[in-house]
Amino acid sequence: MELTVIVLITAALFAWALVSARLQQADLTAPIVFTSVGLALAWAGLVDAASPPAAITPVVEVTLVWVLFSDAARLPLQELRRDVGRYVRLLGIGLPLTIVFGWVLAAWFFPQFGLWLALLVGAALAPTDAALGIPVVTNPAVPSRIRQLITVESGLNDGIATPVVMVAIAGAAAAAGLESAAGPGSAAVELLIGAGVGAATGAVGGWLLQLARRRGTSAEDFAGVGVLALSLLAYTAALAVGGNGFVAAFCGGLAFGTCAGQRAPAELVFVEQMGGLVSLLVWLAFGAITIPTMLAHFVPLTIVYAVLSLTVVRMLPVALASIGAGLDRRTVLFVGWFGPRGLASLVFALLAMEALGPVSDQAVAVIAATVLLSVLAHGFSAAPLAARYGRAAAAAGPEPGGPVPVTRAPARGLSRQHTPTALFPRKRPRR
Repeated sequence: MELTVIVLITAALFAWALVSARLQQADLTAPIVFTSVGLALAWAGLVDAASPPAAITPVVEVTLVWVLFSDAARLPLQELRRDVGRYVRLLGIGLPLTIVFGWVLAAWFFPQFGLWLALLVGAALAPTDAALGIPVVTNPAVPSRIRQLITVESGLNDGIATPVVMVAIAGAAAAAGLESAAGPGSAAVELLIGAGVGAATGAVGGWLLQLARRRGTSAEDFAGVGVLALSLLAYTAALAVGGNGFVAAFCGGLAFGTCAGQRAPAELVFVEQMGGLVSLLVWLAFGAITIPTMLAHFVPLTIVYAVLSLTVVRMLPVALASIGAGLDRRTVLFVGWFGPRGLASLVFALLAMEALGPVSDQAVAVIAATVLLSVLAHGFSAAPLAARYGRAAAAAGPEPGGPVPVTRAPARGLSRQHTPTALFPRKRPRR
């Protein structure tokens, strides 16, 4: 039976490679398709959601490592100074408020969670995923500063939220009296160790790669594999000394992007492609494992929380953080709405299932319902709302301050049609 599942999954991956561009013209994104495939496997009885295969754990963990590393490394921090105030507002004010609002709402709606599981829900649903709104961040009709704002926020907020999620999981484990539960205090120490190890690994690795380039000792075709190994090195090195590997991956990515020089974005392509592959498997696991858990623990308040999480809990903090940022009401609503919950939230839920077992089922159900609603709502609304907002922005006049270079958004499992041409340049016809 396991071999049958592997055959079907690999066939689905190959089929997606054949028809992804055509499906996405109909707004059928990779998360929608692979969630449906996973759900079909569960309904067919090929996957038992009550006892997920052990192989899913390393897939989930390595997905988060590569996503955190690549998202942090591809952001040109030196070039973000011009609008740094807006980034700081969203990440330093909007993100903490989103976590707090989600935490309070979860504790109010689901008092059985206790403080730690409620915090897990609030923190896991705070990060956004620009990959679910690719038409928004790649549509040139949308002002470049707004596309860059959404991309930068998405690239950094998952790494910032990761420590909070890890502490919440540790606190929930200790509160439930689970064996080997370290508790939130020990988790905080692990975060600090992981940050130091990751930053050192990324900085030294980036510097060595840049030095090897200058001396001509590094084969360009193998540089991407080296960066892939470096991300895993940051993760495993942190674990070896008692640190948190996920925080190490994020800090390692930040340090690598700063120290590796101008060639760093090109060398990250292989990491992003591998991350795209395993992310499709995570979406499949979402449909096969997490959605059945959600249905088994469904209560009407779950949907109410999901709707509020995608609207009030997200949009109100964005509005508060945007006060004084020079953004009009239309732009604040646009940025507030396009905060889709995606891969990071899903990985956090799967990690909670692994660490907490049945204790986390109801909390995972809430996270799963919110992610599922986001996949559908943001997946189908991205293209039309981006076009509508772009027309309104064009009618308002030229972009204040002129356009800025827009960082390439992550294209996890998406076709080239929805990725910037800078990554996949078209070949010129031969004369």
